[in-house]
This record gives sequence, structure tokens and C-alpha cells, in this order.
Amino acid sequence: MELASQALRLTSPDGLWELFQRVVPPTPGGPGVIVFVATSGCTWNRLPPGSGPSGVTAFRWFAEWSQARVWAKFHCLILDELGSQGELDWSRCAIDSVSVQAVKGWPLIGPNPTDRGKSGSKFPLVIDRRGLPISLGKSAANTHDGQALQTLVQGIPPIRSRHGPRRRRPVKLRAHKGYDCLHLRRWLRTRGIVPRVARRGIENSTHLGRHRWVVERTFTRLTGCQRLHRRYARKPDHFLAFTVIAATLICYHRLPK
Repeated sequence: MELASQALRLTSPDGLWELFQRVVPPTPGGPGVIVFVATSGCTWNRLPPGSGPSGVTAFRWFAEWSQARVWAKFHCLILDELGSQGELDWSRCAIDSVSVQAVKGWPLIGPNPTDRGKSGSKFPLVIDRRGLPISLGKSAANTHDGQALQTLVQGIPPIRSRHGPRRRRPVKLRAHKGYDCLHLRRWLRTRGIVPRVARRGIENSTHLGRHRWVVERTFTRLTGCQRLHRRYARKPDHFLAFTVIAATLICYHRLPK
């Protein structure tokens, strides 16, 4: 029990909850328990004794906050803090997705073509040049990557800058060959974004690999949250909420202390 309580304290820094209270009224113990579930993979009914609210109460808060997009608002708040301190690099962003296994028959599930057709979901995301996630989504594992590009780019929130107005568009957007579509290139250019998409049959993937390591590092950090090793949440919005929580933690740890 002592080890579990210590782990709960480590995943619940006080500074994080001071920011969280700007999004929702003070809720003793609730946010910390939810983050503990996300990072440890603990089930709601096996929360450590004395950690705060019961598993039923913590899950109810999680479901209500997910429906109200509280986690997305919290993520935007952290991004605003990063942007105002000049910690976001808009010169070159990247887009990609990662798949996880899921129980067959749940909503937003499909056969994963890269994992022998096993049932799964995936979360596409856009990161800045330093690997900070600035836009996230959800889809079935068999959804073509290119279908998420427009939604993700449009989903980048207006983020504060150290100098000047808010920003929501990178200078360049890098992507692998799965995003090689003429209409996507044109669409990016109409929004003032320079597409840097690998072309099928022309460019070698190793050239893009010089920049792809940043994306892979972000995926590793995201899946460090045990709840993202496999999709345990039946509802797609709950699956996305755990993804946003993991992204928010990554962004929070980049804030200058």
C-alpha cells in the first residue's frame, strides 16, 4: 500500500493540479487518481486504499470530464503556458499515428494491417519540432492515415505566443508516404503550410527517418502510460481521453520549473 501511495504522489505533482483548477473547481483527490490509473494501468476497482475517492467515484468524474472535454481544455491550457514561454517550435511539425490492440466488437475497432489483422484502434497526432503533441485524434486501426490529416491540422488550437498573436499553423508539416495525396498537399498549401511529405516511388524513406525519430520518441513517451499499451476503454471518447492525459503530462514536464 505504501508503494502504491508513493506512486500516486509521483504522478500527481502539486503544480499540475494548480493549473487543473483553472479548468474545473477543486476536486480533492480526483484528478490525481485518474492520472494514476492512466499511468499505472491500474483498474478502477483496484485503486490503492487511502488514495482518495473510490473507484466508482473516480470513474464517474473521468467519464463526466471526458464528455465535457475537460482533458482537452487542460491540454490547451498547458500548451498556452508553453507557447507564452517560447517552448513550442512551429518551424517544422510532423504527423503520424500509432496502433494499439483492442477487444473485437467495440466501437472504432478495425483489423490492423500492420499486425496480422488483429483488432485495434490507433491515435494519430501532430507534434511540434521538439516532439510536443499539439493535436490528437482517434480512429480504427484500418483507417487510412491520410484521412486524419485535415481533422488534426484543423484541430490544432490557437496557442499563445511569446510575441504576437496566437498561432495554430506550423511553417512545415512532415509526413511519411501514407500521407502522399495530391489533394492533401494542395489543402496544406491553401492554409499556408509547406507540405514535406515523402513521395511514393521517388523519395527514400531513410531521408524522412532523419526527422522521424522525434515522432518515435513521442510515441514511446505516450505509451509509457500503461493505459495506452492496449485499449481497455470501451468508449472511443474514453480511449481518447487517456491519450490526451498522456500528452498533457508530456507537455507539462517540458514547462520550465
